[in-house]
This record gives sequence, C-alpha cells and structure tokens, in this order.
Amino acid sequence: MAVSFAAAGREAGGEVDARRYGGQVTAFVALSCVTAAMGGVIFGYDIQTAGGVSSMDAFLRGFFPDVYRRTKGSAGGVSNYCKFDSQLLTLFTSSLYIAGLLTAVLLASWVTARHGRRPSMLLGGAAYLAGAAVSGAAVNVFMAILGRALLGVGLGFANQAVPLYLSEMAPARYRGMFSNGFQFSLCLGALLATVVNYGAEKITAGWGWRLSLGLAGVPAVLLTVGAIFLPETPNSLVQQGRDRGEVRALLRKIRGTDAVDQELDDIVAANAVERGEKNGLRLILTNRRYRPQLAMAILIPSFTQLTGINAIGFYTPVLLRSIGMGESASLLSAIVLVLVTSAATFVSMLAADRFGRRTLLLAGGAQMLVSEVLIGAIMAAKLGDEGGLGGAYALALLLLIGVYSTGFGWSWGPLSWLVPSEIFPLEVRSAGQSVTVASSFVFTILVAQFFLAMLCWMKAWIFFFFAGWIAAMTAFVYLFLPETKRIPIEQIDKVWGEHWFWRRVIRVDEAHAPEKL
Repeated sequence: MAVSFAAAGREAGGEVDARRYGGQVTAFVALSCVTAAMGGVIFGYDIQTAGGVSSMDAFLRGFFPDVYRRTKGSAGGVSNYCKFDSQLLTLFTSSLYIAGLLTAVLLASWVTARHGRRPSMLLGGAAYLAGAAVSGAAVNVFMAILGRALLGVGLGFANQAVPLYLSEMAPARYRGMFSNGFQFSLCLGALLATVVNYGAEKITAGWGWRLSLGLAGVPAVLLTVGAIFLPETPNSLVQQGRDRGEVRALLRKIRGTDAVDQELDDIVAANAVERGEKNGLRLILTNRRYRPQLAMAILIPSFTQLTGINAIGFYTPVLLRSIGMGESASLLSAIVLVLVTSAATFVSMLAADRFGRRTLLLAGGAQMLVSEVLIGAIMAAKLGDEGGLGGAYALALLLLIGVYSTGFGWSWGPLSWLVPSEIFPLEVRSAGQSVTVASSFVFTILVAQFFLAMLCWMKAWIFFFFAGWIAAMTAFVYLFLPETKRIPIEQIDKVWGEHWFWRRVIRVDEAHAPEKL
C-alpha cells in the first residue's frame, strides 16, 4: 500500500516509549568523556592543517614547486580554478584517510570488539604521536605523505573507538550532548590548527609549516596518557565476559546511583543476542534484522562527505586564495569560519536531545542547500578564469561559506557521528562503527583526491553538484530516519519495527528478539 510523503515523515519521526534508566551526569563520566574526545581534537587538527600548510608559500615551494609557480603567476594561462590542481598535493591530503580506512577495516574493529574501546584509543594516540613526529621532520614529499599515513592509522583507531565510548558512557537522556562533543572537539582541533597556521605563516624563516604539522603531537599526548587511566565502558566489559558484579560496580560509579539494575539487565540481554556468532561484520551483512542500521552506517557518513564540507574544510585557504585573497588574509578568514562552525556545533550539543536528530538534520540540510546554491551562483557569475572577485562579492562569498558552515556545524557534522554510533545493538556495535568509519573514509578520500581536479574541470558548477546531494540526503532523512532522542541505547532497536518502511524490510520474528538473562 502506498504511503504518502507526509505520513512517511510523521512515522519516521515517531519515538519509542522506552523506559528511563536512573542516574545523572557525574564528574567521573564527564572527565572520562572529555579525555576520550581528544581523539576528535586530533581529527579536526589534521583536517584543517592540511589545507593551511597547502596554502603556505614555503611549504609549496619545497614540496610542490609546480603548484607554487602557478600561484605566483609564473605559469601563464592557468585558470583561477586550476591553480592548485595537483594529484600529488591531494595525495598528501588523502593519504591520511587511505591509511585510516585500511586500519578501520582490517584491525581497529577487531581490537575494539575483543579488547575494548580503551586499548583502541591507546593505539590511536601512539600512532598519532609517530605521525606528528614524521610530518614535522619531513625533508621530502614522500616523508610528508608517510607522516600523514601514520596519522591516518591513529585516525582509524580513534574514530572507531571514541564515538562508541561516548555513546556507551553517556546517560541515555544526555547521549546526544555527549556524543556531539566528539564533533565539538573536532571543531576545537580545527580552530587550533587554523590559529597555528596563521601564526606559522608569519615565520619568515620558512619553517612555520613544520610547527603546524608537528603540533598534532600535543593532543595526541593527552589522548595517549589519558587513555591509560580511562575506565572501559560497561557495555564493552559485558561483551568481554567480565563479572556481572564488576560491571555493576562500574555502572554505579558512572551513573552516581545504586539503581542500575535495569540498565545492566538490558546490556547483558543485548550481549546475549546471537552470542554464538563471533563475526559481527558477517552478522550485519547476512541478517535482515540489521539492514536499517547497515543502510544508515553507509549512507549517513557518505552523504556527509557529499555535502562538500571536507572540500571546504581541507581547502578553505586554497579556495579563498583562488578568489583573490592573499595568503595571510585567507588563513585569517579560515579562523573566523572555524569559530562560527564551533559555535554552531556547541548549539547542537544542547539541542540534539531537546529537538531531536531529525529536526536538526532537516533544518541544517535546508540551510546548507540554499547557501551552497548561492555560493555557486556568485562564483559562476563573477569569477572567471583570470582575475579575482570584487570586494563586495568576496565578502558575500565569505559570509555564505559561514552560513553553510553553520548549518553543517549544528546538524550533519555532529549527527553523522552520533546517529550511527547509537543505533547498532551491542553484539555488532563495533563492527557497525567500522562500517561507518570505512564509509566516511572512502568518500573523504574521493572528495580529497578529486576535489581540486573537479574544481578545475567543473569550476563553479561543483557547488551545484554538492547542492544536489544535499537535497537528496535531506529527503532521505525525512523519509527513512526514525527519531532516536532520549531512547536508551540498548532499546533503540525497537524503532525500526515501528517505522513505515523498515518494518517491511526486517520482518523480525520472536526468534530474533533478545532474551533477558
């Protein structure tokens, strides 16, 4: 029977009347989550650093001389849109994500499921430290790419473990706020990188880029040392077969109350489902029960990269230089944009549990769509192959990038990590997170590797390309994503059976229902 779009939207937004667990936000869990979120700081720092150093003359002159000559006009007849078109330059950026993808798929998921979230964070922090050291000491382009690849190994472990850690440690009614803290910490890392890049560019001796790349080691030290003292999550301890009394004692400390038996019962019951099958990835791929979660784990992070945000994040200084801004002015403008995005992400931390995931995703998608179309229109009408934009149009473009970044900051940015991390049942949660991370990295690699070539080929039309994807993903959320706010993480599985579309897909019978132990 056909379902109208309006009815689909109402059903997609329905909530499960889930029981509430006891407890509060304790200082213990807050400190643990802040420490874990250092993984997000490093992620944001690495994203923003690549774009910043790629616009520094000293770095380009030493590692990418062909690009340097084009930016200085010594290579005549080069379009504004093609000055930074270099596959070697984009490989420097995307090598981080290639290594992260391989790590997440081949190793991080297994470590996180078998040995816990904390060991993965330790391994990630150690790899970050090695990558920062090699990057800062690079003497040729291949050493610089190796440093980025080591950072990617750390990224694969941290992005696998940190979102799961935050979702499992947070009380159900505040899970959106805590989990969105990962994106907020990412924004803080990006802000740190842009400030460092701005100062490093002023170093006349030409070694400022080394400072930018090497300082990634500071948050890496905080994550590595902090992870030594972090507690493991109760969910992971149950998954590892630890004593029930030990898990109950940890839950009492985390929640600040003795009334933890309901939550513990649900965690144990969730772990009992399909307990004979040890391969979580095989379960996800072969069991119809997990089809909705699998679709979200693939499509939400993929859509997020197709908004074009990482293209702007990687290359904001490059884009601004392409429209005629100087090196220093472009880096200063990038700082302003990251500040705006950080503020928007903080708003999302407060709003996700109040207004819901769907509301923020739909409103943010509309805001990004309008601003992306206007950005493309201005560049198509006013920026040719040569020359720059007039002052008024350059300012308008900068403002629109700010509006776009704000829309992303309080919607798809944080929620693309929150939603996939909270929807998988415990028995496949680590494998599901690896699918999420892998999907994100695959599309991040594609965008990072081909964006500058697409900018050269498509010119301003590339922004209309991204706008089309924003329209598609906003419609997808409206039709297919149910609301999950304030639902205990071990009960979210129920929303799929009540959704107008997914209930027809999963056809879960009583044999698949989890037993209480």
